[in-house]
Amino acid sequence: MTSSLDRLRPELRKLSAYQVADASGLMKLDAMENPYDWSPELRQAWLQHLAQAQLNRYPQPDPAALKEKLRSRFGPHSDAAIILGNGSDELIQLLALAVAKPGACALNVSPSFSMYSIIAELVGLKNVVVDLDQRFELNIEAMLAAIDEHDPALIFLAYPNNPTGNLWPREDIYRILEASSGLVVIDEAYGPFAADSFTDDLVRYENALLLRTASKLGLAGIRFGWLAAAPALMAELNKIRLPYNINELTQLTMDFALDHYEVFAQQAKQICASRSHMLKILGSLEGVKVYPSEANFVLIRLLHKDATELFQELRDEDAILIKNLSKQAGLTQCLRLTVGTEIENQTLCEAITRRL
Repeated sequence: MTSSLDRLRPELRKLSAYQVADASGLMKLDAMENPYDWSPELRQAWLQHLAQAQLNRYPQPDPAALKEKLRSRFGPHSDAAIILGNGSDELIQLLALAVAKPGACALNVSPSFSMYSIIAELVGLKNVVVDLDQRFELNIEAMLAAIDEHDPALIFLAYPNNPTGNLWPREDIYRILEASSGLVVIDEAYGPFAADSFTDDLVRYENALLLRTASKLGLAGIRFGWLAAAPALMAELNKIRLPYNINELTQLTMDFALDHYEVFAQQAKQICASRSHMLKILGSLEGVKVYPSEANFVLIRLLHKDATELFQELRDEDAILIKNLSKQAGLTQCLRLTVGTEIENQTLCEAITRRL
């Protein structure tokens, strides 16, 4: 007898689920979250703001005022249009669905954010991956060759890149935009901690799309992202956005957060200062290669000690959870450390120093 599982698409059966580690009882430094909570006064003001929610009604289907607040704070400062998503993951999936014609191809790099490949394969796109070089820079000639060979309908570029933390040369990304006739998504999830942005380049390239999220800013719990691109393109993409995809409480919370953005900007500034301090401490350790970062995390490679061994020691003996990347292609012996509070960072650095 045929199993009900046989009704599922073969692409789904081949995939592995995105893994989220259990952080119960641990210092959580594995998911690049903002470690700072709100003050009691700010939390009380937020709760009062939420009191206006009409939970018996559907939320605004396309909240124009909220989108204008986003544009005012983050850009783009052009006539580019904005689509809102239930986290940036929903928008990545929306883009993949939009181009998933028979034989269509998606292109991204490795190592990078795993959801690009997972979603591309799930919707049936041919998934082409180009390896970064040993310094985690774009192999621009290989990228251009892949564009020429496969004519990708969709290209994902994380800027800064996750999990490496670096910003690639702008000229390399311009060359990709100019070489491709497909959609080129510049994912600036870690924009709050980076020294550069492509926000004002959307007007130059009709195939460029800018993806952002509130998660790294300090609002991971509300699941909110936004995508900006040329109006004609966004009008087509908006046809497959699920109705009422941003719930009432998320809309109100994001509206409130934008009115109090200086709090999050100060937190991002503190995280960047803490990141610099961590880079200095870790860079002074023998047996550790530290990579430059423009994000809220630091990537290190162990030169002598086994990365999985250190990961397990930190988790089991120090109650610290970080991200073990050592089994991923191109990341042998690598660990990713989220920048936490000053006390968390000190505790982590001391534990690593003690165990090397």
